[in-house]
Amino acid sequence: MKTRIITIEGIDGSGKTVQLDLLADRLASLGFSVARRGFPMYSSFFGEQIGSFLSGHGEIAATEVDQKSMALWFALDRFDDFKSYVDGESDFLLINRYVLSNAVYQSIRDRDFEKPDIVDWVFELEYDKLALPRPDLNVFLSVETECAKANVSKKGYRDYVGSGSDVYEKSKSLQQRASDKYYELSERFSDIEVVSCTENGKMRTVEEISDSIMALLEKRGLLNK
Repeated sequence: MKTRIITIEGIDGSGKTVQLDLLADRLASLGFSVARRGFPMYSSFFGEQIGSFLSGHGEIAATEVDQKSMALWFALDRFDDFKSYVDGESDFLLINRYVLSNAVYQSIRDRDFEKPDIVDWVFELEYDKLALPRPDLNVFLSVETECAKANVSKKGYRDYVGSGSDVYEKSKSLQQRASDKYYELSERFSDIEVVSCTENGKMRTVEEISDSIMALLEKRGLLNK
C-alpha cells in the first residue's frame, strides 16, 4: 500500500513538533507503522547553509537572499534527504514542514513585499522537477501571532541559532503574513486543512488540537486499513 504522507505546517511557535509527536503515537496505537522527517535538516550539507542564513550570523542573512535562491536551498535539502525514501515502507510518513512551508515563506518576506508570490513556482520545482512526493494532507496549525511568539521564546537553545530567535521568527509582521498566506492557500488547494489552535487569545490544549487533527484524517479516509 502507498505510504500516506501528512505534513504539519504553521508559523514559528505553532506547536508543530508537539503535534507531530502526538500524531505519531496515536497512529502507532492504532497499529500503523509511522516514519518521520522534518525540515530543514540543519545537520545536512544544504541545511547547514540554511541555518547560517536564518541565524543571521553568517556572511549573508536569509532576509538578504532573493526569494527563488532561498527556495532552492530548502528544496535541495529535501531532495537530498528523500534519496533514501521508499514509498510503501511505512503506512504513514509525518513531516514537520515541507514544500508548502517553502512556498509560503519565500512569498511573504519583507524584501519581497508586494512582489508576486512564487507558490506555483515552488510547487513546480519541488513536485514536478525534483519529483518529491505530494502529501495526502497538509495540516496548517493556525495560531494567533502573540501566542506563537510566546512559544518561540520557550524553545531554548538550538544548534543553528543558539538561545535566541532566527531572522524570520523575530518579525511579527512576517509571521502574520505567513499565517494569512496559509489561509489563502487553504482556500485554493484541497489538500490543505486548517486546525485552529487558539481560542479567545489562548492556546487550546495539545489534546484538543490532536483530536482535531485525528478527526481530519478520519474525515478524509486516511485511517482506513
